[in-house]
Amino acid sequence: MYLLTATYAHPDDPERFLAHFRDVHSPIVRRFPGLRHLSWSRCETADGTPPPDHLIARVGFADRESALAALASPAGKEAVDDLALFAGAGVRIDLGEEVVEL
Repeated sequence: MYLLTATYAHPDDPERFLAHFRDVHSPIVRRFPGLRHLSWSRCETADGTPPPDHLIARVGFADRESALAALASPAGKEAVDDLALFAGAGVRIDLGEEVVEL
């Protein structure tokens, strides 16, 4: 699977961020053509100290071409535009082939 990984910085209002991510942004992403996988998790550490990131989302496609086509689609453009409405603290987008060893 080919993954788009979005890593979100800590927002000023974590609950407002989560509500927007869950109720607005994720439904947009679910409309991506060729979408095979969508998962996300709020970051934690084993010792309870603040983690370096707030939330990580993983969006899976069959291949790089499918991922790029999804980003260029109307839903992809809408998702990118939506980032300004809730991810003001920052987001990093990485792309890459997932390797599963187990």
